[in-house]
Amino acid sequence: MSIENIIRRDVLLKPLTTMKTGGPASYFAEPSNEEEIIELIKFANDNNLKTFILGNGSNVIADDDGFDGLIIKLGNNMSKIEVEDDPEDPQYGFITAQAGCLLSKFGNMAASEGYEGAEFSCGIPGSVGGAVFMNAGAYGRDISDIAVEVRFIEDGEVKQIKVSKEDFGYRTSVFAQNGRIVTSLRARLKKGDKEAIDALVKELRDKRTASQPLTVPSCGSTFKRPEGYFAGKLIQDSGLKGFSLDDSGAEVSPKHAGFVVNNGGTAGSKDIKKLIKHIQDKVYEDSGVMLECEVRFLGGSNE
Repeated sequence: MSIENIIRRDVLLKPLTTMKTGGPASYFAEPSNEEEIIELIKFANDNNLKTFILGNGSNVIADDDGFDGLIIKLGNNMSKIEVEDDPEDPQYGFITAQAGCLLSKFGNMAASEGYEGAEFSCGIPGSVGGAVFMNAGAYGRDISDIAVEVRFIEDGEVKQIKVSKEDFGYRTSVFAQNGRIVTSLRARLKKGDKEAIDALVKELRDKRTASQPLTVPSCGSTFKRPEGYFAGKLIQDSGLKGFSLDDSGAEVSPKHAGFVVNNGGTAGSKDIKKLIKHIQDKVYEDSGVMLECEVRFLGGSNE
C-alpha cells in the first residue's frame, strides 16, 4: 500500500487538542506501525514539508492559521499495552506501551495489575510518547522513575535503548533532541499492596479534581516550575488568578493560577498567546522571575 493512501489533507486541529485551538493541517496521517512512520517522514522530506508529532494534543497550542506541513498523530492506531512478569525478580514486572497509548490508561493498567510507582500518571491527560518526550510527571514522580527502555525512530531507523534517570530532565529528555520520535516505553514496576495502590490513585485523583480545572479546555500546567518557586503561586501573587484580558474565553483559571484555560473553547491561539505574554510580563515585573512555557506551540510563526 502506498503511504499516500493514509495521508489526509486539510484536517482541522482544533478537535485534536485539549486546548481546543487550531486551524487545518495541510497534511495529516495516523500511522499504524513504525514502518509507516518512517515512510511518512520520507514523504515529508521528499516534498520539503515540515513535520510535527502529535500525541493526545494535551500539551499543545495549535495556531489559528493551522500547520503548513505534515502532522503525524500517534494515537489509537499505536496504543497497544502489555504486562509481563520480570523473569529475574518475581517482585517486579514490565509494562510496555506504544506511544499512542494514553498515559492514564498506562497508569490504570499498572494499578489494576497491582504494580506501584505509576499512580502519578493516572490523571495525566497526555500520551505515553509525549510523556517520555517531555518526562511528564506529577506529585513528585515522573516517567524517569519507571522507564527502563524506549523505542524510537531516528534518521529513518528504529532504535531501542536502555534508559536511566540521566536521560531525562525537568520536562525534557534525550528524546526531545535530533528529531527523535518515541514509539514505545518499557517500564519496570514493583508489585505492591493492591488496596494501598488503589487508595493512592483515588487520593491523587481527588486532589487533582479538587485543585485543577479539569472540565475546561486547557493544556494542563501552562508554565514550567521555576527553580525555587511555583508558577501558580507567582501568578496568584501578581493578582492574576481568574484574570482575563478580554471576553475571548482565554482566562487564568480561578481554580488554579498555573492553568490558562479556554472557556467554552471560544478563544483562538492568538488570544491565549496574548494572555500568556501578559502573565509572563506581569510576573517578571513583580518578582523578577521569567516564566517559561511548558506547552508547545504548533504552527503559525512558531513553526
